[in-house]
Amino acid sequence: MDLSLTPEMAAFREEVRAFLAAHRDEYEGGVAKDLLAWQHRLIEAGYAARTIPEEYGGFGAQPDILKSRIIAEEFIRAGAPRGIANQGVSMLVPTLLEVGSEDQKRRWIGPTIRGEVIWCQGYSEPGAGSDLASLQTRAIEDGEDFVISGSKIWTSTAKQAQMMFCLVRTEPAAPKHEGISYVLIPMDTPGIEVRPLRTMTGQAEFNEVFFTDVRVPQANVVGGRGRGWFVANTTLKHERGMLGDPNAAEARLNALIELMKAETVDGQRVIDNPVFRDRLMQLQGRVFAMKFNGLRVLTSQITQEAAGLAGLVVKLQGCELNHQIAALAIDALGELGVLYHEGPHLRAKGGWQRNYMFDLGLIIGGGTAQIQKNIIAERGLGLPREPKTVGG
Repeated sequence: MDLSLTPEMAAFREEVRAFLAAHRDEYEGGVAKDLLAWQHRLIEAGYAARTIPEEYGGFGAQPDILKSRIIAEEFIRAGAPRGIANQGVSMLVPTLLEVGSEDQKRRWIGPTIRGEVIWCQGYSEPGAGSDLASLQTRAIEDGEDFVISGSKIWTSTAKQAQMMFCLVRTEPAAPKHEGISYVLIPMDTPGIEVRPLRTMTGQAEFNEVFFTDVRVPQANVVGGRGRGWFVANTTLKHERGMLGDPNAAEARLNALIELMKAETVDGQRVIDNPVFRDRLMQLQGRVFAMKFNGLRVLTSQITQEAAGLAGLVVKLQGCELNHQIAALAIDALGELGVLYHEGPHLRAKGGWQRNYMFDLGLIIGGGTAQIQKNIIAERGLGLPREPKTVGG
């Protein structure tokens, strides 16, 4: 079997390499010097928003597994940022492409993929975290509007966001999964209050959000009134893919390898220490497994078939793997690994320490590891469902 690239694909790889070489001064250490300008350049070249139709602001290319893989490989090889991957670009945009109205697609996709609009996700509530369908934030119909009251918690980027995609209860008498609607809410609407929550990273990545008689047009409902649970799970599917992105894990692994080559213990490179090298090789094997599992998921997206078990394992494996890569980096740093915040001896501006603590939170966020294991067991492997508690 000949596994070499066709002349067309080889030429495409050279095209991507030439692009990255030509714009090498626009990024450093995997970070764009001007993120919005870099995102615009990537969209224009077809390396971001590649398959999003042109009428919605994307590049408009046809899905192609090999070209997608070549782009990922070359960006990883060059240490180049892949552009914006946030809740709006990676979660809302694909949701709108699947179930949004034509007006919603034309209004929101372009500004979102260009980074002009920042979104936050209004899902969890103080009494509705793992049991999301028990949410109580209510939306009462008033003419052509909804009047929303309630609260959300663990809302990432709410302080910076201009918009929120939010789950609210519009049919209180309906069964809990059937009375929910998915609404787009401007964050400057009167009646919204955001209170930052500082985490163990030292940053306020999360927020509480309070709604007091917040008036939002019913036209902002996505996918139809009362169909919010279906739309929410469409978004969750994309969220789990974002959190367990194998390309991001491979880029982080490469950064770890460079760190282990540079750091020394008693004059010996950390990577030459057999204990550390064995841990690295185990992580490398898992990254490669996730990489090829990602190709299965990509194939299913292109063929519009269910990814099945391949899709269900992504979030669980990806988040735990990223946390363990950061843990090895901290161990490899030795006494420097305990440093945090600012100082002359920090490596990567404290990024490894910050990732270690933030990634621990991601094992919980987006569906805890325990819930992910139940989903894999019940939906992927067909095992008996977990017994429900009385009244649950």
